Amino acid sequence: MLGSILHRQLLDPRSLPAALKMLRDEGPIVPLAGCTDLYVSLNFGTLEQTQFMNIWRLKELRGIQRRADGLRIGALTTYTELIRSPLVNRDIPMLVAAAREVGGLQIQHRGTLGGNVANASPAGDTLPVLAAADARVELQSATGGTRQVPFTSFYTGYRQTVARPDELIVAFHVPAIRGRQWFQKVGTRAAQAISKVVVAGVGGSQPRVALGSVAPTVVRLTKTEAALAAGGPIADAQRVMLDEIAPIDDIRSTAEYRRQVAINLLAQFWRETRGRDSRRTR
Repeated sequence: MLGSILHRQLLDPRSLPAALKMLRDEGPIVPLAGCTDLYVSLNFGTLEQTQFMNIWRLKELRGIQRRADGLRIGALTTYTELIRSPLVNRDIPMLVAAAREVGGLQIQHRGTLGGNVANASPAGDTLPVLAAADARVELQSATGGTRQVPFTSFYTGYRQTVARPDELIVAFHVPAIRGRQWFQKVGTRAAQAISKVVVAGVGGSQPRVALGSVAPTVVRLTKTEAALAAGGPIADAQRVMLDEIAPIDDIRSTAEYRRQVAINLLAQFWRETRGRDSRRTR
């Protein structure tokens, strides 16, 4: 059933301070920008919220800058901007690889990194990248100022985060990454498909691995990483991985298929990145 726009209100702040004040004083409010997820919910008649805030024009949430400790990426950075950014291509090529897998060109032009994170779907293509990159989420509110949360601590459950109702995601901070970066998505089709399993990792002596679509939230596999770093057989790390993920049967796949794909991708990741420092991705 198609949703209705009747009895829904859209606020249109012209600055970040104005937006934060609205969140504090007039909530609950759902921020929207590219609307690539919200419009799907509206179309299916499952969008329950009635009050929204257009943040697309907030220039304070845009831009990619190099900082002393890495890159700061504004929450309204689109997938197209990530793909075209020389800074992101140089420092976080696995994020570029993930951005290329998000929908078609129209979605890439409108969808934003902040929207993918705020949507909180465990199948979000960029989420394993941010987890494996040790990224931090910058949140801001009118009363509490600014705080940064480690990405691996941002989600508390399925589509639940530590962000308060009066806070807005304003940026992501990604520190410099050493080791070869790797990204792979498995879906029904080569493009424009929700992932069955999505993996991002960093190779080398201190590997990092994160998976999506295998648990209620994106999962950073710290025990699996330790098993890889110990230098034992890949089968040992694969057994550890199976204890760290909790896939389910759903309309897109079965839990058993996801488990098998996950251990196969782990072996491929380790074979292609072990002991290498190149920033290249697949």
